[in-house]
Order: sequence, then structure tokens, then C-alpha cells
Amino acid sequence: MIRILGIETSCDETAAAVVEDRTKVRSNVVASSAEIHRRFGGVVPELASRHQVEAIGPVVTLALEQAGTDLATIDAVAVTCGPGLVGSLLVGVSAAKAIAWQRRIPLLAVNHLEGHIRSCFLEHAISFPALALVVSGGHTHLYLCPEEGVYRTLARTRDDAAGEAFDKVAKLLGLGYPGGPVVDRLAEGANEEAVSFPRAVMKDGSLDFSFSGLKSAVRRHAQARGLQQANATASGDDVPREVRDLVASFQRAVVQALVETTLRFVAREGISTVLVAGGVANNSRLRRGFAEAARDHNLTVAFPSPPYTTDNAAMIAAAGFLHLEHGRIAGLELNADPNLKL
Repeated sequence: MIRILGIETSCDETAAAVVEDRTKVRSNVVASSAEIHRRFGGVVPELASRHQVEAIGPVVTLALEQAGTDLATIDAVAVTCGPGLVGSLLVGVSAAKAIAWQRRIPLLAVNHLEGHIRSCFLEHAISFPALALVVSGGHTHLYLCPEEGVYRTLARTRDDAAGEAFDKVAKLLGLGYPGGPVVDRLAEGANEEAVSFPRAVMKDGSLDFSFSGLKSAVRRHAQARGLQQANATASGDDVPREVRDLVASFQRAVVQALVETTLRFVAREGISTVLVAGGVANNSRLRRGFAEAARDHNLTVAFPSPPYTTDNAAMIAAAGFLHLEHGRIAGLELNADPNLKL
């Protein structure tokens, strides 16, 4: 039996988890600072890292308590070393290094994006080759995974990540933060065909994603209709129908771009297994879109459960098992890399 303590502090969450034998999640604790950032309409890096300095000790302690264990029974510690906000990353890396040094156990440096991909493995038996779509507030990447632990970039966003576009559209319309859950909730039952939005086409012929043009189209439409900063509430009760139709149409356009691009690579690579991970993977319209694609194209599509879509440490510990099994042990000179590539 192998137990790994995972630590994740790449953005505004402070998370710790204990995972046993690759997939058995013994605990998964997340302390969010979303309320701190809500008034600013987005994450303030300095505020995020200050909160994490205060939260990291209690969060690790609680994760161990909930797992019914302590540091004496932990075999390795896995930590997100990038990409992300450098100040936030340093909080987690410093804590993990201290634990590894004090306990004389392996330190495992995990890429945040690999963590998201490995979240699918916590609850699903995955066959290879596979395509992995990581879609979150900071990233929209599509990877080819010919075998376990191997990732080849097929497409990425040229500008805004999908989750970032959700946040910016919600802020534009005065709907609150974080934007993804608000838009998803308001779009339910609305007319997603009310507004026709353009699809970005790369001039160089690539299949990369681009959402900045879509975001700008929403802004122009809102300005023309007098919908900008509508001061609507996130509950949906007082939100004008026209605003709900607008965000539903925007959400549909984002989902179509993600699903259709993935299907193009499915056909090109001859692959029948698709993994969808990251915070936006919790979006109900995206899940429905991929469920339809799975049915129509005979695909196996794996989503993590909601607790494992947003930033969490269980996925980091799960990725840590691969590093431990392959002997990829980090030294105590490990540093945070905000621009780390997968």
C-alpha cells in the first residue's frame, strides 16, 4: 500500500489530499478564496498567495485527519510546481519541500495540466490511445495521449482560455464571479439559438482555439441592446430573458468549438477515447455536448466528478504515482515555474 500526499496551490485554491494506491481518495480538502476575489471580478494574485500562506498548514492537517492518517504513514508528497501564479505556486512547493525533507520521503513535482488529465483516472479505467481536453480558467489545451504518461499537444488557445471567456462575459453583463457556474445556471431553459455567434478560424490553417473574438461579439451585442452591466443577480430570478438568451447562445458557441475541434482530431487520429478535465468540464452544456458526440460517434468520453474538475490535490497525488513509479523524484532545489509546459 502506497500513500501520497498531494498539494495544489497553483491559483486561488489551497488544496491537500491523500490518495492510496493510485486511485483510492482517502481525503480531498480544498480551501477556496473565491469570496475574497469576488469584489474584484477575478483573482488578485497577491491576495491569493497571502490567503494560501495562512491556509496551507490547516488544510494539510485536515487532509491527514480526514484520511485517518498522519505524516508518518505518507510515502511521498506530490506538489504542483507549475504552471500558475508564481506566488501561489511557491506556497505549495515550499510546504511540500519541507515535508519531504523532514520525513525523508520522495518529492514529486507535478505539472498542473497533467494533474487535470489524471483526475479522469480516479474514477475511470482509461484505455489508450486517448485524447485529453483540458479546459479551465487558465487553459484550453488538447493532447494526444498515445500511452500512459505521454502527452503531445495537438491544439491550444491562441488567446483567452474558455473559462476566462466565461468569467469576462459574466463580468461584462454584471452577473458575478466566478462566471462559469453563473452562466451555466442562467442558460438553463434559455434560448441558446437566440444569437448567432461567429466561429474563429485560424489564418494559418491550424485547429487551435480562440475565444477573444467570441467575447468581443458578446460585448458588441450587449452594447447594441443596452445589456451591458445589467446589474442582474446570479440567482436567475431577476435576470432579463434577453440576457439569459445571450449567455446561453455564448455558452453554446463555446461548447460547439470545444466539441467540434475535438471530433476533428478524433477522426484524424483514429481515436475512440476522450478525456475532458478542468473546471469547465463541470459545465452541464459541455457534458451534454460530449454525451451527444459519444453517442453519435461511438466514443468513450470520461469526465471527472465535479469535486475533481476544479483545482484539487487528489488529481496531483494521482499524477504523483506515475512519477514515483518511473523514479522521477525532484530534488529540494525544486522551484516554481509559472510557465511550465506539459
